[in-house]
Amino acid sequence: MTLSPPPVRGQLRGTSRGRLADPFFKALMTTSGVLVLALLAFMIIRTTADSWPIFAKEGLGFFTGTEWRAGQTRDLPEIHGTYGAWPFMYGTLVTAAIALAIALPVAVAVAVYITQLSPRRLRGPLSYAVETLAAVPSIVYGLWGLLFFLPVVMRPLMELLNRWFGAFFLFEGPVFGLSYFAAGVVLAIMILPIMTAIIREVFAAAPGAELQAAYGLGATQWEVIRKVLLPRSYSGIVGGAMLGLGRAIGETVAVAMLVGGSQRMGYSLFFAGDTMAAHIFNTFQDALPETVLGLMAIGVALFVFTFIVNVLARLLVWRAGRNLGDAAV
Repeated sequence: MTLSPPPVRGQLRGTSRGRLADPFFKALMTTSGVLVLALLAFMIIRTTADSWPIFAKEGLGFFTGTEWRAGQTRDLPEIHGTYGAWPFMYGTLVTAAIALAIALPVAVAVAVYITQLSPRRLRGPLSYAVETLAAVPSIVYGLWGLLFFLPVVMRPLMELLNRWFGAFFLFEGPVFGLSYFAAGVVLAIMILPIMTAIIREVFAAAPGAELQAAYGLGATQWEVIRKVLLPRSYSGIVGGAMLGLGRAIGETVAVAMLVGGSQRMGYSLFFAGDTMAAHIFNTFQDALPETVLGLMAIGVALFVFTFIVNVLARLLVWRAGRNLGDAAV
């Protein structure tokens, strides 16, 4: 029996035109990569340079101060106002933490159901529904949360939590509709689809042989999920969680509609507050030149927050993948 050469052999033979195209292709790809890095560097340098008068005047007080009193001067770079961004940083951290605490266990549960428990004919429609929710614009979530979810669900829930746990500082004080808690819960609903989609793919990539071996040893479905699937997928779960956290930190429109827009510092989850992105969104349109510098300084701080989250995500995923041999790595 003779074997004929594959029909594409002649097509893969090197030509002078192909050899000339290689350097051009390499230069084009290199330029694309360098362009992305150059754009990122330009954004960082320009925003930091423009907002430097704020950092020079406030120093560390910009990150620790609680008073934000924008100046009215147009004689830049002289700064007359007081710029303490801690209330906005606190609001960003609190709403993102609430969103992550709610969305992560729900995302894991939904991903487990889709990949391990649901009937095969439902997996496609469920996955499509998750992907559709991830594509819904944030303004739609904001309107839905403000007009329906907040008065019908959130306000009674907040009043119940205040009645039961009002002695604890996180749940004390009068219950306002617009609050950290309301923004955090709607934010959890927003980041849930993207986290679910990522974790679902991680679970789907888990080695089927190991799962079947566990079943063959007599393990129950719960034991297989808890002792095999979840440990093997740990780094992928962490990666999905950090990606959701990064989106929660930078989310703007829906949070601006639900957080209350208050610059007063309050540690109760039921108080109205503000976040970094929401404050920029609400203030920029009517801001004077000095105020614009303050908002750009908040933007720099927001970038630093997001960068730290991404670095931590990379480190956690790398460390978990090295220690556990995760299927998602």
